[in-house]
Amino acid sequence: MIAPRQLLRVFTIQRVLVRHGFDELVFSIPLLRPARFLLYLLPWNWARRDYKPRAERIRAVLEDLGPLFVKFGQILSTRRDLLADDIAEELARLQDHVPPFPGSQARAIVEKAYGCPVSEAFAAFDEQPLASASIAQVHVARLPDGRDVIVKVVRPNIRRTIEQDISLMYIIADLAERYWARGKQLKPTVVVAEFEKTILDELDMMREAANASQLRRNFSDSDAMYVPEVYWDYTRQNVLVMERIVGIGISDVAGLVAAGVDLEELAARGVEIFFVQVFRDHFFHADVHPGNLFILPGDGDMPTRYAPVDFGIMGSLSEFDQRYLADNFSAFLNRDYRRVAELHVESGWVPADTRVDEFEFAIRAVCEPIFDRPMKDISVGNLLLRLFQTAQRFHMEILPQLLLLQKTLVNVEGIGRQLYPELDLWRAARPALENFMRERVGVRRLVSTFRDSVPRWADRLPELPGLAMEVLDQVKGGRIKVQTHDPTLESIRAELRILQRRLVFALVGVGLVICAAILFGMRAEETWMLGPLPFSVWLFGGLGLVATLFALRRGGN
Repeated sequence: MIAPRQLLRVFTIQRVLVRHGFDELVFSIPLLRPARFLLYLLPWNWARRDYKPRAERIRAVLEDLGPLFVKFGQILSTRRDLLADDIAEELARLQDHVPPFPGSQARAIVEKAYGCPVSEAFAAFDEQPLASASIAQVHVARLPDGRDVIVKVVRPNIRRTIEQDISLMYIIADLAERYWARGKQLKPTVVVAEFEKTILDELDMMREAANASQLRRNFSDSDAMYVPEVYWDYTRQNVLVMERIVGIGISDVAGLVAAGVDLEELAARGVEIFFVQVFRDHFFHADVHPGNLFILPGDGDMPTRYAPVDFGIMGSLSEFDQRYLADNFSAFLNRDYRRVAELHVESGWVPADTRVDEFEFAIRAVCEPIFDRPMKDISVGNLLLRLFQTAQRFHMEILPQLLLLQKTLVNVEGIGRQLYPELDLWRAARPALENFMRERVGVRRLVSTFRDSVPRWADRLPELPGLAMEVLDQVKGGRIKVQTHDPTLESIRAELRILQRRLVFALVGVGLVICAAILFGMRAEETWMLGPLPFSVWLFGGLGLVATLFALRRGGN
């Protein structure tokens, strides 16, 4: 139900829609169809009007409705699984052209957050904003010890504005789900809910500071990227203080060339940094665009480095997502489309009853035209998008983190090829993919997992003899049995008795193997050398394997 204070906003939205030629959309809502005749009574419909293309008009509507709708359009542009290509590309051009709020208000917000005058907190504070966006604006300041910083201040009363507009978005989305033919499939209320979470997270400067600190920690030893330091003593819920980055904007190609930066190496290194974030750290900067990236030219022994800013939107992938992507990239490079289809079914991304051969044919139809070009001309981001769109036909539900990854990858590709048009993204990404596969697959992964598990096994080891004795007592006392009076089920009862004995052997075998593993792990932590193993490891391990194999044998009794 629309509250009285929202009615004025509703009328504003309707007026903007009509001005850009979407009055038919307004009257296409079933509730308003009886009044559709009013279209012919409106004076501006008496003569033919020439409108810009649909996508451009949608972008203009969002820009006229204000910063929050612009932000919604920017995030909606990442949902290319939902939008037509022309609309998605047009929404991606949306920019936050938001006038700054007065510097005196920013000073007042900072003083309220600190509980003291700005002059006591900073040696200098510039009330003239350095940059302004829909959520916050940035001011330059200097700490008492002389360090130059930026102070990011959340706009006053922005939460109330956001909550009002989001409530209207929910109303519109609910109407779309009920009355639009594709509403139930595209789930606009879910899209609005994702946007609400993202935008409210951006209001929390403590969260953004934590994101920056995590990324800085991940690249603390890197000579490829420098993440500015957060000054926690000065950071509050609505105020973020961070080291000021003074570098060359990534879009200033002439400035980079003048500074002696190797553009080919810079482009390749940027792609590698992104894939390192995705596959090594499963935590990546998801708001990559020219306004958020600076370059620190090399100086002496220090090489040229990337310096990102604005950490409000970050992406995260689980190990499952990482493995899914790495395996798919590998299968794509080998043009093994059947393996791609099998991976989707095995991982549960598409329903288990999906016909692999049909899915394989659909993927081949999408990918073959792409791979028929030189590798340097292939867009990984667009390849992922086409895969998602194809998989959606087979009822694959695309997860938000993968769409965020795809959008960021498109931006990274665009920036890289702006720097160096001949960039081969596959070659730049290969080292990170290969490192991931080495770390996650094979003996190194087995040893790493084993070493990490030893402490947990050691904690549970004292319980193992008691658990084994308890099972043995239950078996001996006849408490582990199945009662049935049906003579036709006697064979099943006999099988269950065999399973009981095999369970005991399995428990004993696993316990002995764990003992051997703990002894090996303790020795590995002390020496981390391969060589002759102690007799106790061979004894416990050998007996454990024998008992386990006895438990797993077929047809034994």
